[in-house]
Amino acid sequence: MNEALTIILSGMISADPHQGGATWAVLQYALGLRALGHHVLFVEPIDPARIQPAGAALGDSVNAAYFRQVMSDFGLSDSAALLLARSRLTVGLSYAQLCDVVGRADLLLNISGMLADENLIRKIRVRVYLDLDPAFVQLWHAQGIDMRFAGHTDFVTIGQAIGQPDCPVPTCGLQWITTPQPIVLAHWPLAGRIVHDGLTSVANWRGYGSVEHEGSFYGQKAHSWRQYMTLPRLTAERFLPALSIHAEETADLAALTENGWHLLHPARVAATPAAYQQFIQESKAELGVAKSGYVVSRCGWFSDRSICYLASGRPVIAQETGFSRFVPTGSGLFAFNNSTEALAAIDEMNRDYVHQSRSARRLAEEHFASDKVLSQLLRKLGMAK
Repeated sequence: MNEALTIILSGMISADPHQGGATWAVLQYALGLRALGHHVLFVEPIDPARIQPAGAALGDSVNAAYFRQVMSDFGLSDSAALLLARSRLTVGLSYAQLCDVVGRADLLLNISGMLADENLIRKIRVRVYLDLDPAFVQLWHAQGIDMRFAGHTDFVTIGQAIGQPDCPVPTCGLQWITTPQPIVLAHWPLAGRIVHDGLTSVANWRGYGSVEHEGSFYGQKAHSWRQYMTLPRLTAERFLPALSIHAEETADLAALTENGWHLLHPARVAATPAAYQQFIQESKAELGVAKSGYVVSRCGWFSDRSICYLASGRPVIAQETGFSRFVPTGSGLFAFNNSTEALAAIDEMNRDYVHQSRSARRLAEEHFASDKVLSQLLRKLGMAK
């Protein structure tokens, strides 16, 4: 058995509170590393501008309340801190306690380079930049935007095609280690009764600005979704996405309604980790529409949300981003490039749903289980045998 490591994990949970799916994406690393026997300290820096309501003290903020609740729910309260950026104010562990743990840390896993406090990171020998938004991160850096690469010793991405000859995404002169995203299967058992009898997902219509690079346009989920707007008209299957879309997107909202998309609001079904999990596990299956930037780049991105569906025994029909080169498709998981392929996948799923459900769970166990994924990542980083 490998020696237990002391690992600092940094990522965003409460800066944008009540995003159950985004919270789970970070928790999978914290809980998975802890399950392997490592000592994990979670640190979330938060910019004062993100404090809710504006002007509130850190400890009295909505952000802090959400942070405390999540840490308590998952047994992380004694090993976590919410740190006001550019200060020593914290919720959870004190700044002095952070400095003490960091002084003996073996590894920093820094999601999007969020933790930038030199006092906390400079003494850690292995400092890993963990990219959960492949293609966009590299493209923005190539266009001169500071993506906080500086100060890291290693670079990891979930874009499994990044760095391969047929992937157009620039490597920015870095050697990227690729990895799937993990899921802690003990926290995601096989699901039971179906409540949402149709294809669901949890998504943002838009997230942030699109990118143009060397003649290609790397857009948002809206740009992909519009290509499949008429899909519900072509099948008897129901479509029930929990979609965050601004009320001023009137043309798109009208088109979604007219074409038979039954929109649910993420704030009602996915505002906490528990609600998000319940929504996924009570769904029949997922239709995953990807950001067009992932599709155009063929970077191999695969959603942490889709992995949660698979682990729950819920089949996934996902827009192709190049992920099928790294994960088997055709049973439990289907990749589609157009409406015809999506419809064929729906028919195949319904032909023997029980078989597809079992296949979905097996894919999660074989390709995304946190003990396998994180052990392999630590080996690639030279931190384990």
